[in-house]
Amino acid sequence: MSGAKRGGIEVLSGNDMCVEGALAAGLSFFAGYPITPSSEIAESLSSILPRRGGCFVQMEDEIASLGAAIGASLTGRKSMTATSGPGYSLMQEHIGYAAMAEVPVVIINVMRGGPSTGLPTKAGQADVMQAAWGSHGDYRTAALCPSSVKECFETTVKAFEWAERFRIPVTVLPDEIIAHMRENVDTRCIAEAKPFDRLKPGKPPEEYEPYSYEISKEGAAIADFGRGYRFHVTGLAHDATGFPTNDPEEISRCNWRIIEKVEIARSAFTWTEKFMLEDAEILVFAYGSVARTAKDAVLRLRAAGIRAGLYRPVTIWPFPASEAREVFREARKVLVPELNAGQMAGEIEKYLTRGCDVEKINRLDGEIITPVQIMEAAKALHGRKKAQSSD
Repeated sequence: MSGAKRGGIEVLSGNDMCVEGALAAGLSFFAGYPITPSSEIAESLSSILPRRGGCFVQMEDEIASLGAAIGASLTGRKSMTATSGPGYSLMQEHIGYAAMAEVPVVIINVMRGGPSTGLPTKAGQADVMQAAWGSHGDYRTAALCPSSVKECFETTVKAFEWAERFRIPVTVLPDEIIAHMRENVDTRCIAEAKPFDRLKPGKPPEEYEPYSYEISKEGAAIADFGRGYRFHVTGLAHDATGFPTNDPEEISRCNWRIIEKVEIARSAFTWTEKFMLEDAEILVFAYGSVARTAKDAVLRLRAAGIRAGLYRPVTIWPFPASEAREVFREARKVLVPELNAGQMAGEIEKYLTRGCDVEKINRLDGEIITPVQIMEAAKALHGRKKAQSSD
Protein backbone atom coordinates (compact mmCIF):
# COMPACT_ATOMS: atom_id res chain seq x y z
CA MET A 1 0.00 0.00 0.00
CA SER A 2 1.52 3.29 -1.10
CA GLY A 3 -1.14 5.90 -0.47
CA ALA A 4 -1.11 6.73 -4.19
CA LYS A 5 -4.24 7.00 -6.28
CA ARG A 6 -4.90 3.75 -8.13
CA GLY A 7 -7.39 2.32 -10.57
CA GLY A 8 -7.40 -1.46 -10.32
CA ILE A 9 -8.45 -4.35 -8.12
CA GLU A 10 -6.22 -4.92 -5.09
CA VAL A 11 -6.39 -7.19 -2.08
CA LEU A 12 -6.38 -4.85 0.90
CA SER A 13 -7.29 -4.94 4.58
CA GLY A 14 -9.72 -2.77 6.50
CA ASN A 15 -6.83 -0.98 8.19
CA ASP A 16 -5.27 -0.35 4.76
CA MET A 17 -8.47 1.28 3.58
CA CYS A 18 -8.80 3.42 6.71
CA VAL A 19 -5.40 4.81 5.75
CA GLU A 20 -6.45 5.34 2.14
CA GLY A 21 -9.68 7.00 3.25
CA ALA A 22 -7.84 9.40 5.53
CA LEU A 23 -5.36 10.34 2.81
CA ALA A 24 -8.12 10.78 0.23
CA ALA A 25 -9.94 13.05 2.69
CA GLY A 26 -6.85 15.24 3.01
CA LEU A 27 -5.18 13.97 6.18
CA SER A 28 -1.98 15.91 6.86
CA PHE A 29 -1.35 15.24 10.57
CA PHE A 30 -1.38 11.99 12.52
CA ALA A 31 -0.40 11.48 16.14
CA GLY A 32 -0.73 8.09 17.74
CA TYR A 33 0.56 5.35 19.96
CA PRO A 34 0.81 1.73 18.74
CA ILE A 35 -1.89 -0.65 19.95
CA THR A 36 -3.26 -3.90 18.58
CA PRO A 37 -5.30 -4.26 16.37
CA SER A 38 -4.92 -0.74 14.91
CA SER A 39 -1.12 -0.56 14.71
CA GLU A 40 -0.98 -1.09 10.94
CA ILE A 41 -2.67 2.29 10.46
CA ALA A 42 0.11 4.11 12.30
CA GLU A 43 2.81 1.98 10.66
CA SER A 44 1.59 2.83 7.17
CA LEU A 45 1.11 6.53 7.86
CA SER A 46 4.57 6.83 9.43
CA SER A 47 5.96 6.08 5.99
CA ILE A 48 3.37 7.67 3.72
CA LEU A 49 2.56 11.00 5.42
CA PRO A 50 6.09 12.50 5.45
CA ARG A 51 6.47 11.69 1.75
CA ARG A 52 3.27 13.63 1.05
CA GLY A 53 4.30 16.70 3.04
CA GLY A 54 2.34 15.69 6.11
CA CYS A 55 3.39 15.11 9.69
CA PHE A 56 3.49 11.85 11.67
CA VAL A 57 4.27 11.86 15.38
CA GLN A 58 4.44 8.85 17.69
CA MET A 59 3.37 10.20 21.06
CA GLU A 60 4.08 8.92 24.55
CA ASP A 61 0.50 7.74 25.06
CA GLU A 62 -3.03 7.98 23.71
CA ILE A 63 -3.94 11.01 25.82
CA ALA A 64 -1.13 13.02 24.25
CA SER A 65 -1.96 11.62 20.81
CA LEU A 66 -5.45 13.07 20.68
CA GLY A 67 -4.25 16.28 22.32
CA ALA A 68 -1.68 16.73 19.53
CA ALA A 69 -4.31 16.01 16.88
CA ILE A 70 -6.61 18.64 18.39
CA GLY A 71 -3.80 21.20 18.38
CA ALA A 72 -2.90 20.46 14.77
CA SER A 73 -6.55 20.72 13.74
CA LEU A 74 -6.77 24.22 15.18
CA THR A 75 -4.07 25.33 12.73
CA GLY A 76 -6.14 24.02 9.81
CA ARG A 77 -4.63 20.57 9.44
CA LYS A 78 -6.95 17.63 8.87
CA SER A 79 -5.98 15.48 11.83
CA MET A 80 -6.50 11.92 12.98
CA THR A 81 -5.41 9.34 15.50
CA ALA A 82 -5.97 5.58 15.68
CA THR A 83 -6.30 3.28 18.66
CA SER A 84 -8.20 0.41 20.25
CA GLY A 85 -10.25 -0.04 23.44
CA PRO A 86 -7.75 0.80 26.23
CA GLY A 87 -6.38 3.76 24.27
CA TYR A 88 -9.88 4.95 23.41
CA SER A 89 -10.69 5.00 27.11
CA LEU A 90 -7.68 7.23 27.74
CA MET A 91 -8.83 9.59 25.00
CA GLN A 92 -12.26 10.27 26.46
CA GLU A 93 -11.29 13.46 28.29
CA HIS A 94 -9.89 14.92 25.08
CA ILE A 95 -12.96 13.78 23.14
CA GLY A 96 -15.01 15.89 25.55
CA TYR A 97 -12.54 18.75 25.09
CA ALA A 98 -12.86 18.56 21.30
CA ALA A 99 -16.65 18.56 21.65
CA MET A 100 -16.68 21.59 23.95
CA ALA A 101 -14.01 23.52 22.03
CA GLU A 102 -15.61 22.42 18.73
CA VAL A 103 -12.43 21.17 17.11
CA PRO A 104 -12.65 18.79 14.13
CA VAL A 105 -10.77 15.52 14.66
CA VAL A 106 -11.15 11.89 13.52
CA ILE A 107 -10.49 8.84 15.70
CA ILE A 108 -10.20 5.31 14.34
CA ASN A 109 -11.03 2.88 17.15
CA VAL A 110 -10.48 -0.71 16.03
CA MET A 111 -12.66 -2.54 18.54
CA ARG A 112 -11.31 -5.58 20.38
CA GLY A 113 -12.46 -7.62 23.34
CA GLY A 114 -12.43 -5.98 26.77
CA PRO A 115 -12.65 -4.59 29.37
CA SER A 116 -9.10 -3.59 30.36
CA THR A 117 -6.42 -5.38 28.32
CA GLY A 118 -9.07 -7.95 27.47
CA LEU A 119 -8.51 -9.70 24.15
CA PRO A 120 -5.95 -7.70 22.16
CA THR A 121 -6.09 -9.91 19.06
CA LYS A 122 -9.79 -10.78 19.13
CA ALA A 123 -12.88 -8.90 17.98
CA GLY A 124 -15.47 -7.13 20.10
CA GLN A 125 -18.20 -4.52 19.72
CA ALA A 126 -18.39 -3.29 23.28
CA ASP A 127 -17.20 0.26 22.53
CA VAL A 128 -20.36 1.39 20.73
CA MET A 129 -21.93 3.09 23.75
CA GLN A 130 -18.59 4.56 24.74
CA ALA A 131 -18.41 6.20 21.32
CA ALA A 132 -21.48 8.28 22.19
CA TRP A 133 -21.30 8.68 25.95
CA GLY A 134 -17.70 7.97 26.95
CA SER A 135 -16.76 11.48 27.99
CA HIS A 136 -18.52 13.24 30.85
CA GLY A 137 -21.15 15.91 30.35
CA ASP A 138 -23.74 16.49 27.65
CA TYR A 139 -22.52 16.63 24.08
CA ARG A 140 -23.22 15.01 20.72
CA THR A 141 -20.82 13.33 18.37
CA ALA A 142 -20.89 10.91 15.45
CA ALA A 143 -19.66 7.35 14.98
CA LEU A 144 -19.64 5.02 11.97
CA CYS A 145 -19.36 1.25 11.90
CA PRO A 146 -18.08 -0.28 8.62
CA SER A 147 -18.94 -3.84 7.57
CA SER A 148 -16.49 -4.31 4.72
CA VAL A 149 -12.98 -3.36 3.69
CA LYS A 150 -14.29 -0.85 1.16
CA GLU A 151 -16.59 0.66 3.78
CA CYS A 152 -13.54 1.32 5.95
CA PHE A 153 -12.49 3.71 3.19
CA GLU A 154 -15.93 5.23 2.76
CA THR A 155 -16.62 5.72 6.46
CA THR A 156 -13.21 7.31 7.04
CA VAL A 157 -13.78 9.80 4.22
CA LYS A 158 -17.23 10.57 5.62
CA ALA A 159 -15.83 10.93 9.15
CA PHE A 160 -13.52 13.69 7.97
CA GLU A 161 -16.38 15.43 6.20
CA TRP A 162 -18.57 15.40 9.29
CA ALA A 163 -15.74 16.42 11.61
CA GLU A 164 -14.77 19.35 9.40
CA ARG A 165 -18.34 20.40 8.57
CA PHE A 166 -19.76 20.31 12.08
CA ARG A 167 -16.59 20.88 14.14
CA ILE A 168 -16.96 17.68 16.16
CA PRO A 169 -14.88 14.62 17.04
CA VAL A 170 -15.96 11.68 14.86
CA THR A 171 -15.12 8.03 15.51
CA VAL A 172 -14.84 5.19 13.01
CA LEU A 173 -15.44 1.81 14.66
CA PRO A 174 -14.23 -1.14 12.60
CA ASP A 175 -14.01 -4.25 14.73
CA GLU A 176 -10.88 -6.42 14.61
CA ILE A 177 -12.43 -8.76 12.05
CA ILE A 178 -13.13 -5.96 9.58
CA ALA A 179 -9.80 -4.23 10.25
CA HIS A 180 -7.73 -7.35 9.51
CA MET A 181 -9.96 -8.87 6.84
CA ARG A 182 -8.62 -8.75 3.30
CA GLU A 183 -10.93 -8.34 0.32
CA ASN A 184 -10.76 -7.43 -3.35
CA VAL A 185 -11.23 -3.68 -3.61
CA ASP A 186 -11.73 -1.60 -6.73
CA THR A 187 -9.31 1.19 -5.89
CA ARG A 188 -10.93 3.63 -8.32
CA CYS A 189 -12.83 4.80 -5.26
CA ILE A 190 -9.59 6.42 -4.04
CA ALA A 191 -9.32 8.68 -7.08
CA GLU A 192 -13.05 9.37 -7.06
CA ALA A 193 -13.21 10.52 -3.42
CA LYS A 194 -14.17 14.14 -2.93
CA PRO A 195 -12.57 15.66 0.17
CA PHE A 196 -14.53 18.21 2.16
CA ASP A 197 -12.75 21.38 3.24
CA ARG A 198 -13.94 23.10 6.39
CA LEU A 199 -16.13 26.15 6.16
CA LYS A 200 -14.26 29.44 6.54
CA PRO A 201 -15.53 32.56 8.32
CA GLY A 202 -17.43 35.00 6.16
CA LYS A 203 -16.53 37.89 8.42
CA PRO A 204 -13.31 39.87 8.93
CA PRO A 205 -11.14 38.96 11.97
CA GLU A 206 -12.44 41.84 14.09
CA GLU A 207 -16.04 40.59 13.71
CA TYR A 208 -15.35 36.85 13.98
CA GLU A 209 -17.08 34.93 16.75
CA PRO A 210 -15.82 31.33 16.74
CA TYR A 211 -18.72 30.08 18.83
CA SER A 212 -21.60 31.99 17.32
CA TYR A 213 -24.92 30.57 18.45
CA GLU A 214 -26.27 30.45 14.91
CA ILE A 215 -27.12 26.84 14.05
CA SER A 216 -27.04 25.63 10.44
CA LYS A 217 -27.52 22.29 8.72
CA GLU A 218 -24.65 23.28 6.47
CA GLY A 219 -22.19 23.21 9.35
CA ALA A 220 -20.11 25.62 11.39
CA ALA A 221 -17.28 27.82 10.12
CA ILE A 222 -13.91 27.84 11.84
CA ALA A 223 -10.82 29.99 11.29
CA ASP A 224 -7.29 28.58 11.26
CA PHE A 225 -4.81 29.70 13.88
CA GLY A 226 -2.05 31.80 12.34
CA ARG A 227 -4.18 33.11 9.48
CA GLY A 228 -5.10 36.49 10.92
CA TYR A 229 -7.92 35.28 13.16
CA ARG A 230 -7.33 35.12 16.90
CA PHE A 231 -9.68 33.42 19.34
CA HIS A 232 -9.65 31.75 22.71
CA VAL A 233 -9.94 27.96 22.99
CA THR A 234 -10.97 26.34 26.25
CA GLY A 235 -12.72 23.34 27.70
CA LEU A 236 -14.57 25.65 30.07
CA ALA A 237 -18.08 26.85 29.31
CA HIS A 238 -17.60 29.92 27.14
CA ASP A 239 -19.38 32.70 25.32
CA ALA A 240 -19.49 33.28 21.56
CA THR A 241 -15.94 34.67 21.56
CA GLY A 242 -14.53 31.59 23.27
CA PHE A 243 -13.72 33.17 26.62
CA PRO A 244 -14.90 31.45 29.83
CA THR A 245 -18.08 32.76 31.38
CA ASN A 246 -20.16 32.35 34.53
CA ASP A 247 -23.24 33.90 32.94
CA PRO A 248 -26.00 31.23 33.19
CA GLU A 249 -27.56 32.34 29.91
CA GLU A 250 -24.25 32.11 28.05
CA ILE A 251 -23.46 28.74 29.65
CA SER A 252 -26.82 27.39 28.57
CA ARG A 253 -26.32 28.62 25.01
CA CYS A 254 -22.86 27.09 24.90
CA ASN A 255 -24.00 23.67 26.08
CA TRP A 256 -27.11 23.55 23.91
CA ARG A 257 -25.09 24.60 20.86
CA ILE A 258 -22.84 21.51 20.95
CA ILE A 259 -25.95 19.35 21.19
CA GLU A 260 -28.25 21.12 18.73
CA LYS A 261 -25.74 21.52 15.90
CA VAL A 262 -25.72 17.72 15.59
CA GLU A 263 -29.41 17.20 16.32
CA ILE A 264 -30.56 19.73 13.73
CA ALA A 265 -28.54 17.91 11.06
CA ARG A 266 -29.45 14.40 12.25
CA SER A 267 -30.87 13.41 8.86
CA ALA A 268 -27.54 14.28 7.21
CA PHE A 269 -25.84 11.67 9.40
CA THR A 270 -28.28 8.85 8.59
CA TRP A 271 -26.55 6.03 6.68
CA THR A 272 -28.16 2.62 6.80
CA GLU A 273 -28.72 -0.51 4.74
CA LYS A 274 -32.12 -2.19 4.42
CA PHE A 275 -31.94 -5.73 3.06
CA MET A 276 -35.07 -7.74 2.20
CA LEU A 277 -37.23 -5.85 4.69
CA GLU A 278 -40.32 -5.35 2.51
CA ASP A 279 -42.14 -8.47 3.71
CA ALA A 280 -39.89 -9.52 6.59
CA GLU A 281 -41.55 -11.24 9.54
CA ILE A 282 -38.26 -11.46 11.41
CA LEU A 283 -36.07 -8.36 11.46
CA VAL A 284 -32.36 -8.78 12.19
CA PHE A 285 -30.55 -5.69 13.47
CA ALA A 286 -26.77 -5.96 13.09
CA TYR A 287 -23.70 -3.83 12.39
CA GLY A 288 -20.00 -4.27 11.70
CA SER A 289 -18.70 -7.77 11.01
CA VAL A 290 -21.83 -9.31 12.54
CA ALA A 291 -23.93 -7.77 9.77
CA ARG A 292 -22.06 -9.87 7.23
CA THR A 293 -23.00 -13.00 9.14
CA ALA A 294 -26.55 -11.72 9.51
CA LYS A 295 -26.97 -11.13 5.77
CA ASP A 296 -25.91 -14.71 5.05
CA ALA A 297 -28.32 -15.95 7.71
CA VAL A 298 -31.16 -13.92 6.17
CA LEU A 299 -30.58 -15.54 2.79
CA ARG A 300 -30.50 -19.02 4.36
CA LEU A 301 -33.67 -18.32 6.33
CA ARG A 302 -35.42 -17.15 3.17
CA ALA A 303 -34.39 -20.39 1.49
CA ALA A 304 -35.93 -22.25 4.44
CA GLY A 305 -39.23 -20.40 4.01
CA ILE A 306 -38.83 -17.87 6.84
CA ARG A 307 -39.17 -14.25 5.74
CA ALA A 308 -36.22 -12.53 7.37
CA GLY A 309 -34.67 -9.15 6.66
CA LEU A 310 -31.67 -7.11 7.81
CA TYR A 311 -31.56 -3.54 9.07
CA ARG A 312 -27.95 -2.34 9.33
CA PRO A 313 -26.86 1.06 10.61
CA VAL A 314 -23.56 2.29 9.19
CA THR A 315 -23.94 5.43 11.27
CA ILE A 316 -24.67 4.28 14.80
CA TRP A 317 -24.41 7.77 16.34
CA PRO A 318 -26.43 9.82 16.09
CA PHE A 319 -28.79 6.85 16.05
CA PRO A 320 -31.06 6.90 12.96
CA ALA A 321 -34.12 7.48 15.12
CA SER A 322 -36.65 8.64 12.50
CA GLU A 323 -35.88 5.83 10.09
CA ALA A 324 -35.73 3.26 12.90
CA ARG A 325 -39.22 4.23 14.05
CA GLU A 326 -40.55 3.49 10.57
CA VAL A 327 -38.60 0.25 10.18
CA PHE A 328 -39.67 -1.03 13.59
CA ARG A 329 -43.25 0.23 13.37
CA GLU A 330 -44.64 -3.11 12.20
CA ALA A 331 -41.96 -5.30 13.74
CA ARG A 332 -43.13 -8.17 15.89
CA LYS A 333 -39.96 -10.25 15.99
CA VAL A 334 -36.51 -8.67 16.19
CA LEU A 335 -33.19 -10.46 16.50
CA VAL A 336 -30.14 -8.53 17.71
CA PRO A 337 -26.75 -10.28 17.38
CA GLU A 338 -23.81 -8.36 18.90
CA LEU A 339 -20.25 -9.01 20.02
CA ASN A 340 -21.05 -7.52 23.41
CA ALA A 341 -23.56 -8.06 26.21
CA GLY A 342 -26.40 -6.31 24.35
CA GLN A 343 -25.48 -2.65 24.13
CA MET A 344 -27.40 -1.61 21.02
CA ALA A 345 -30.32 -3.90 21.86
CA GLY A 346 -31.32 -1.45 24.58
CA GLU A 347 -31.30 1.39 22.07
CA ILE A 348 -33.53 -0.57 19.70
CA GLU A 349 -36.10 -1.26 22.39
CA LYS A 350 -36.86 2.47 22.53
CA TYR A 351 -38.38 2.29 19.07
CA LEU A 352 -40.29 -0.99 19.23
CA THR A 353 -44.04 -1.31 19.63
CA ARG A 354 -45.60 -3.33 22.42
CA GLY A 355 -45.89 -7.03 21.83
CA CYS A 356 -42.66 -7.23 19.86
CA ASP A 357 -40.42 -10.17 20.69
CA VAL A 358 -36.72 -9.30 20.97
CA GLU A 359 -34.11 -12.02 20.97
CA LYS A 360 -30.48 -11.20 21.75
CA ILE A 361 -27.43 -13.14 20.62
CA ASN A 362 -24.34 -12.06 22.51
CA ARG A 363 -20.75 -13.28 22.42
CA LEU A 364 -17.99 -12.01 24.69
CA ASP A 365 -15.32 -14.60 23.87
CA GLY A 366 -13.76 -12.84 20.88
CA GLU A 367 -15.17 -15.32 18.37
CA ILE A 368 -17.58 -14.57 15.54
CA ILE A 369 -21.33 -15.00 15.63
CA THR A 370 -22.07 -17.61 12.98
CA PRO A 371 -24.96 -17.75 10.49
CA VAL A 372 -26.10 -20.98 12.16
CA GLN A 373 -26.43 -19.22 15.54
CA ILE A 374 -28.59 -16.52 13.99
CA MET A 375 -30.68 -19.04 12.07
CA GLU A 376 -31.33 -21.17 15.15
CA ALA A 377 -32.38 -18.12 17.18
CA ALA A 378 -34.59 -16.89 14.34
CA LYS A 379 -36.28 -20.26 13.95
CA ALA A 380 -36.90 -20.47 17.69
CA LEU A 381 -38.35 -16.94 17.66
CA HIS A 382 -40.50 -17.76 14.64
CA GLY A 383 -41.76 -20.96 16.22
CA ARG A 384 -42.56 -19.27 19.52
CA LYS A 385 -44.59 -16.54 17.87
CA LYS A 386 -46.38 -19.06 15.67
CA ALA A 387 -47.35 -21.11 18.74
CA GLN A 388 -48.66 -17.99 20.47
CA SER A 389 -50.79 -17.18 17.42
CA SER A 390 -52.27 -20.68 17.48
CA ASP A 391 -53.22 -20.29 21.14
